[in-house]
Amino acid sequence: MSALVVEALSRSFGGLRALSNVSLAIEPGERRLIIGPNGAGKTTLFNILSGALNASSGKVKLFDRDITPLAPYARAKMGLARTFQITNVFPRLTVLENVLLALLAADRSVFCMHQRMHDNERLFAQAHAYLEHWNLGAIAARPAKAISYGEQRLLDLILAMAMQPKVLLLDEPTAGLSAAEVVRVVGMIRSLPKEITIAMIEHDMDVAFDLADRITVLHQGCVIAEGDVDAIRNNAQVTEIYLGAD
Repeated sequence: MSALVVEALSRSFGGLRALSNVSLAIEPGERRLIIGPNGAGKTTLFNILSGALNASSGKVKLFDRDITPLAPYARAKMGLARTFQITNVFPRLTVLENVLLALLAADRSVFCMHQRMHDNERLFAQAHAYLEHWNLGAIAARPAKAISYGEQRLLDLILAMAMQPKVLLLDEPTAGLSAAEVVRVVGMIRSLPKEITIAMIEHDMDVAFDLADRITVLHQGCVIAEGDVDAIRNNAQVTEIYLGAD
């Protein structure tokens, strides 16, 4: 059983065809990198996978269940989490409070109208454990807007992990980072448990080749190549269309 399957997915915006008959299957525990030049349809694909955008045609399946008609929150409840190109943290809340909210969303049983969240010791222990595990414990009390962009990207990943996903969609997690920050974020992604299946959009080829089990290449809304790192690295069409663009 594949973790995530896309069947003949297409999406049009008026007369513009953003995706055309895209199909792929990602196996449990796989690290699948999605690459392609600007305008290839990568983010449109992720928007459809996460439920933020409806497909014009085709299907999306999560562990053999058709999730095509489901809203984003329903997909999240089934174990599909996502990060975005732009960090999705609450800037005025502290780092700790951001994680607490993610934990609340993942476990609605902790909602209680007559109990203050600060009285929930288990929830706070979980939040601190996440931050300590990913080496952000020292900045737990700082507002998210006051930490570095690289730390915000790490926090974004922690928020997604707090949802306890089975499948994690990462939309350009290294975009805009310094070389040192890229190393830190890549290290975090590499250390994620293999029980979590990852599909990741990435523009940095060094990062893509470093993390990928398999790579899918999009160009003008179509899949033009798919294979392991060596197959993609040696694919003449990919070199001409994408890698040679740099």
